[in-house]
Amino acid sequence: MDQPIVSVLMTAYNSKPYIALAIESILRQTLESFEFIIIDDGSQDGTARVVRHYQDRDKRIVFIPRQHRGIAAARNELVQKAGGEFVAVMDADDIALPERLQCQVDFLTTHLEIVCVGSAQDWIDAAGRYLWMHPEPQLDREIQSSLLVGKTCINNSSAMIRRQAVIQVGGYDPSLAQAEDLDLFLRLGEIGQLANLPQPLIQYRQHANSISDRRHLEHLQCQRLVCERAWKRRGITNLAMETKPWRPIDRRSRHQLMTKYGWWFFNRGDRPAAIAYALKALRALPLSRQSWTLLLCALVKPLPPSPNP
Repeated sequence: MDQPIVSVLMTAYNSKPYIALAIESILRQTLESFEFIIIDDGSQDGTARVVRHYQDRDKRIVFIPRQHRGIAAARNELVQKAGGEFVAVMDADDIALPERLQCQVDFLTTHLEIVCVGSAQDWIDAAGRYLWMHPEPQLDREIQSSLLVGKTCINNSSAMIRRQAVIQVGGYDPSLAQAEDLDLFLRLGEIGQLANLPQPLIQYRQHANSISDRRHLEHLQCQRLVCERAWKRRGITNLAMETKPWRPIDRRSRHQLMTKYGWWFFNRGDRPAAIAYALKALRALPLSRQSWTLLLCALVKPLPPSPNP
């Protein structure tokens, strides 16, 4: 196969529940000429067996199993092994929509000033149920303003980057294990422009076992360090960090989120999902009246009429 224009880069660590769907979503891309390099970073749950199954079926997959070294080191290794002009980052628990690679290649080949492009996302839950469409700022100045206060408004699984740009800024910083993507995007924004496409090109999975959920407070602290370094490089003062956690960080905030999702699904007419989220809310706060109200409504109350098509 001639050298493809895109190298899809995936790191995996104990990703067995979701990685098959992530791999299949890349193999089903409308753009067929790519290499797909996957590092298994010391998984202990059978992730490697899943990847080898797909490697046997598709010659575009290059599989590298090794001992655990961390996500930033794994991504830097992937960038060094990549041969494509563009690198498309892909997390092992997300799903790429079929046109993702083609849309981003078309954009980067016609916008030479852009070094990195992401996209909006369709957010899904652990079971793959649709939650909502999450837009992102599209223009460089809007993206850079958000990044500088700690809002990572380029979703990692939607990022396609010029490989030489990643190399030029020194790749991912392994010392910033909870905000290495924010740090990379800020440094890329210092040598070129950033963009997001308005249409969703990935399904971004929300689940309690994700690194971002399990270590969210540590992530916020690391974000501040990354932003302070960027302010110093750029000579910026008097910026205020975004400090409000957007993920649940305790039982009460998890209860609030599960209750909100439960009512969303009930109002969409999805009774099983509403029941499932009512039970999640009860596990967070067993004595909550809101949780019991949601559960009783989900069990017995007539569903709202379906919205008009």
